[in-house]
Amino acid sequence: MLSWGRISAVLIKEFIQLTRDRLTYAMILAVPIVQLLLFGYAINNDPRHLPAVLLDQDRSVFSRSLAASLANTDYFRFIDEARSPAELDAAIEEGRAQFAITIPQDFARRVVRGDNAQVLVEADASDPTAVGSAVAAVSGLPAQALSHDLKGPLAARGGSAPFEIIVHRRYNPENITAYNIVPGLLGIVLTMTLVMMTALALTRERERGTMETLLSTPVEPLEVMIGKLAPYVAIGVIQTAIILILARLLFDVPFMGGWGALSIGVVLFIIGSLSLGFLFSTLARTQLQAMQMSVFYLLPSLLLSGFMFPFRGMPGWAQAIGEAIPVTNFLRIVRGALLKGVGLEHSWPSLLALTAFVAAVATLAMTRYRTTLD
Repeated sequence: MLSWGRISAVLIKEFIQLTRDRLTYAMILAVPIVQLLLFGYAINNDPRHLPAVLLDQDRSVFSRSLAASLANTDYFRFIDEARSPAELDAAIEEGRAQFAITIPQDFARRVVRGDNAQVLVEADASDPTAVGSAVAAVSGLPAQALSHDLKGPLAARGGSAPFEIIVHRRYNPENITAYNIVPGLLGIVLTMTLVMMTALALTRERERGTMETLLSTPVEPLEVMIGKLAPYVAIGVIQTAIILILARLLFDVPFMGGWGALSIGVVLFIIGSLSLGFLFSTLARTQLQAMQMSVFYLLPSLLLSGFMFPFRGMPGWAQAIGEAIPVTNFLRIVRGALLKGVGLEHSWPSLLALTAFVAAVATLAMTRYRTTLD
């Protein structure tokens, strides 16, 4: 017969067990809070104040009014003024600017004469979602940007706009979403599989008691780490090859070059992910805890790295957190190499960040493992 007393006893026992498992208890409370903050405050599909570089070859009242009108849309934030087209190209390739605006030398003269004046707006469309709203916003500028400057006879244009804006979507002119998502999947897949797989495999050994046998041997922490992680490095390389091959065959993702930066970035990211999984295994006492740590790390990697949502659409504090996530720098390397052909000369900041991550996590993992030995 059903006994409420026995049910209450089991219920109380489960609550006591839950409070003793502090990690699980913390995850239950932290995960919904983190999701609420990220989706409520950090995620934005209409990014504004996007970094832009201006090349004003005209230096006239009209060109200054046009630049001010672009800034007043709130979609553009001028971070620099280029002195040549080469500087514009460098800003786009390095990822410092999302837009490059060129006002030609004869802009004012053509406006005054009504001689088909044009302004070139180049957008880094490797992430179509990030630039879509800004590109749409510039379509209405020709009709109003120079309204305060064109007065009297100059204002009589028969209803036609005084100039035309030519939009050039670089790296992804057709706005194909797969060109942005598929290369980004490389970082997410490696993160999800390598971190979780390593953390679970090493924690499983501890639960089964085989780790105690290993601890009784004179093997050094670094030797254990290298021996344990080496097979998974090969797995990561195989996964990378499969994803890149399928990206080309199934989705026709362009491979523009930058193989040196891509190769170094893949190796660093694989080693860093495995080191992080090793660190989680030294912190977790059970496979469930290792799984929880891996999922908790994967959540911001998905949301704050620029994989699912435009990175520059997030507020400053969210971008600061995203910069500290290795997936963010890895995605910049992969997308820069495949879509832009960016090599080592422009990818070194992201490579340096990955190197620092590997060094820090590997050192911390070995320190934790040595503590476990003691």
